[in-house]
Amino acid sequence: MTPDALVAEALTTAAAGLAAGEQPIGAVVAMGDDIIGRAYTQEKAKGRMLVHADLLAMIEADERLGWRRRDHSLQLAVNLEPCVMCLGAAMALRVDEVYYALESPGDGGAAIARGWQASDDAPWFAAPAVQGGIRREESRELFRRFCRTAPDGVIRRWAQTLVDLP
Repeated sequence: MTPDALVAEALTTAAAGLAAGEQPIGAVVAMGDDIIGRAYTQEKAKGRMLVHADLLAMIEADERLGWRRRDHSLQLAVNLEPCVMCLGAAMALRVDEVYYALESPGDGGAAIARGWQASDDAPWFAAPAVQGGIRREESRELFRRFCRTAPDGVIRRWAQTLVDLP
């Protein structure tokens, strides 16, 4: 699948999250042309903090793959730049490429991925290639919609910073 198609899938998943009352963050994991993981952020539904869309999608992919050797590389697509935690999970899962729509200046991990120096003693723990800005305005529109309906608070104010990005 193309990066554009993968991010489109992540946006569709994010819209489902928004419809369910969650933050509009969606992610998919693909291996070749097959989506093997899909999720939206579920902090409200699960009442927990470590239920980010990208992490949940990668857990689903990891459960499907197990330890078997992959014939194809893995791609992660998210409508919001992965945070540092999710970048680390992507590295542990051996994701080769990450595509995202909208940057997240406060907690995004793209700069860390770009500067990562792989170690000779753990060559499998390498940063994925990262490409952002794919369908950026569509993602921003989801956050606009979220801000119109979300109760006032820290999450809505954070989401507004994404809407207000230049």
